[in-house]
Amino acid sequence: MTQGKRYWVLAGAILLMGAVRMSFEEGLTQELREVKLLPPKLEIETGEKLGQTFSAVSLGGLRTLVATFFNLRAQIFFEQQKWADVAETYDLIVDLAPCTRYYWDTGTWHLAYNAASHYLYESDLPPLRRKALWKNYIVAGRDFLERGIRNNPDDAQLLERMGSLMADPNKIKAFGEPGDAFQASCDAYHAAVATGNSRSYTIRAALYSLVRVPGKEVESLELLKKIRSKQKVSQPSIMALHYALEYQRDPNQDVLDLVDRVFTNRRGAYQILSRQWMRGQDRFPMHGVARAIGLLEVELGVSEEKSVLKQPLPTPVDPDDYFRRR
Repeated sequence: MTQGKRYWVLAGAILLMGAVRMSFEEGLTQELREVKLLPPKLEIETGEKLGQTFSAVSLGGLRTLVATFFNLRAQIFFEQQKWADVAETYDLIVDLAPCTRYYWDTGTWHLAYNAASHYLYESDLPPLRRKALWKNYIVAGRDFLERGIRNNPDDAQLLERMGSLMADPNKIKAFGEPGDAFQASCDAYHAAVATGNSRSYTIRAALYSLVRVPGKEVESLELLKKIRSKQKVSQPSIMALHYALEYQRDPNQDVLDLVDRVFTNRRGAYQILSRQWMRGQDRFPMHGVARAIGLLEVELGVSEEKSVLKQPLPTPVDPDDYFRRR
């Protein structure tokens, strides 16, 4: 074999090995990305935003470091109340570090809480414009968090954040029908529990949302009983809800007998039900609560002037009140 042929054979062998190696590395890279040991490939749009640093970030494994610097930039935009820039920067940050919970959580906080509160309380824009921006940033925060959950479906804390956001009384009006928002909140809490990494409070939070969904009384009572069966001591709010749901199931039963079955003693029942009555703005079920309070006040000798039922109830949260003032 001539020397020239040897070179061609060697070159062909190198090309073949390179092709095999490239195919292997592409498959390995994809597998590593699927198990989240490598971040997903940067999109072209992200590269355009990064400009000259795109190649270094893509090839040099500097994505997490660059995300940190952009997070500092987002903090400056937050302090300057440049909300559109905050939103755009966090979109870039999570493209760089999609598996970092902190960025999804903080971005949601800035959009759904800080930006929305700015337009609710501080902005000098006309009321209709302020209201539109208030709603848009709350919805944008929810959408941003949903993206975070899709990228990190087993992250209990992101799911818990979604449950809290969807049930927030200051924001629920931005989501349309309250019942739908509370159902979405309950679903998020249940998904967090299903990960096996949620907090002990999360299942109760799911119940607190479920009981505020119209038509879910039976499911709520079943979940409540499961919760109580696993607890040595029940929280006052759980006992109050237990009473209301049992009463709603059978309004003709003896009220004081129901009180004795749900609560540890009647004086404690009166205090718990009184607090629940004063939380009417939270949309919790109040079936039979006033009736039980009335009977217990007679038994405990509470004067009519001091009756809980005579006290003014707190005004429900209504963001529209802020928009009407200016």
